[in-house]
Amino acid sequence: MNSNTVKTEFLIGGISVSVLADDGDVIKKAKDKMKRAGVSPSTLHFRLYKRSVDARRRDDVRFVCTVLASSEKPRDAFPITRLRDLGIKLVESKKTETAIGTEKLNNRPLVVGMGPAGLFAALSLAKHGYAPILIDRGSSVEERAKKVERFRKEGILDTESNIQFGAGGAGTFSDGKLVTRINDVHCNFVLETMCEFGAPEEILIKSKPHVGTDLLRTVVSEILSEIEQLGGSVIYDCCMTDFVEHSDGSLNVKTTKGDFLCDALFLALGHSSRDTYTRLIQKNFASEPKPFSVGVRIEHLQSDIDSALYGKFAGNPKLGPAEYALSDTRGERGVYTFCMCPGGEVVAAASEHEGLVVNGMSYHARNGKNANCAVLASVGCEDVEPVNGNAALGAIALQRQIERAAFVAGGKDYYAPIMTVGDFLNGGTGSVPTRVQPSYRDGLVRPCRFDEVFPSFVTRALQYGIRSFGRKISGFDADDAVLTAAETRTSAPLRILRDTTSLTAIGHDRIFPCGEGAGYAGGITSAAVDGLRAAEAFMARFAPMN
Repeated sequence: MNSNTVKTEFLIGGISVSVLADDGDVIKKAKDKMKRAGVSPSTLHFRLYKRSVDARRRDDVRFVCTVLASSEKPRDAFPITRLRDLGIKLVESKKTETAIGTEKLNNRPLVVGMGPAGLFAALSLAKHGYAPILIDRGSSVEERAKKVERFRKEGILDTESNIQFGAGGAGTFSDGKLVTRINDVHCNFVLETMCEFGAPEEILIKSKPHVGTDLLRTVVSEILSEIEQLGGSVIYDCCMTDFVEHSDGSLNVKTTKGDFLCDALFLALGHSSRDTYTRLIQKNFASEPKPFSVGVRIEHLQSDIDSALYGKFAGNPKLGPAEYALSDTRGERGVYTFCMCPGGEVVAAASEHEGLVVNGMSYHARNGKNANCAVLASVGCEDVEPVNGNAALGAIALQRQIERAAFVAGGKDYYAPIMTVGDFLNGGTGSVPTRVQPSYRDGLVRPCRFDEVFPSFVTRALQYGIRSFGRKISGFDADDAVLTAAETRTSAPLRILRDTTSLTAIGHDRIFPCGEGAGYAGGITSAAVDGLRAAEAFMARFAPMN
């Protein structure tokens, strides 16, 4: 990858303003800060870069902003030391060029999986002339949505196309959160690309960007159309069942729609492709177990969360619905919240018969009555009983054990098992929800005991965590809050090992495991970034066929 500096940019952070302030007030403060450094604002272009909410004081909720100031002048034209003393950071904006290799390809690359990693890998390959073939065991966005809705309304599950499998991956039916902890040059590219294909431009500014499942479906469909227009092929309802590696480097990939001959295979499998994981382990792919988490979805009234976090500012349209992220590592094991969905709903996320799985989803407007969030207990490798001597298979078995127990506890008809927080914390049972009504499948739930669903160590950790979080957010542990089981698909429980430079699977010269399913990402943005990195590693070696 070659880089050429094209402009000088500065990040002016820590600008705190009232929630009543507008963008112009923020820019004015940024200009004043540059003046104090001896730089004339007239020589710079300013734009809002990031905005977050500071709700530490409920009586004075504020926005904390960062402004990007850019100039065509070289960095030597600015008083860098003085700017740095005022907390203004220099950022050298760089234009990147993808390195293209020379090794000959005889067959098109094949990408398995249309989640973020597969989508962005295939998009990058298509843009650079490699004409990838992109397959997924699930259906197109439109057909997949119909199957998800049929399961929600009628309890009829399609195990190949559901909330876990199909165009866009599991994130398509979620809140569409784009928050990531990774610091990678590709992150902005991912956000900008999503905007190009229909995501709102606010995701470039918000510190906690989200798209919403309604808009995300359009983004996914548009990216897939672009891949086809650039010469790629998109094939739905096509499940990879096996592959054979030939001595010349090519691979014969067997699928439910016939065989494909390819010169490189990208495995962007997603976190729920248990049959494929098992097949890779059987083929002696190097892998290792990794920690994962299981737990429940907790629901509160969104208005209660708004009041608890924003006080008198609750309901302010500039703030929108309140959200949170909590963790506690002081107990028996780590417990934390995950994928908080303001104004969202708990959704039926099973992908196997006789297994009950839940997840959270919200639309872009986040205007539903309830807030929901996963409350999760960490599961370590030491908690898992190996299957046939393999800990990764043991982790999958533990996930499946919990899902099947939840299915039984809910009545064996995909009704979800629930408990009120009051019952769960105080040893009660059978309480019917009152103020907070469960959103799962419009209320198709049954009260049960969670000790019938989870191992005791999970139950204890969840109880500890909910009490802890109740001390951080007033009402989090309210008796009438509702818990729905079981959330088990937060991440893949294993990692397919790969070379750190070529990004190919250990011992497999042309196979690129990538994304969340391969154990290298933890959300939409990081999975997309990993798919891009895998594609770049491939392109640095091979020349396009045309």
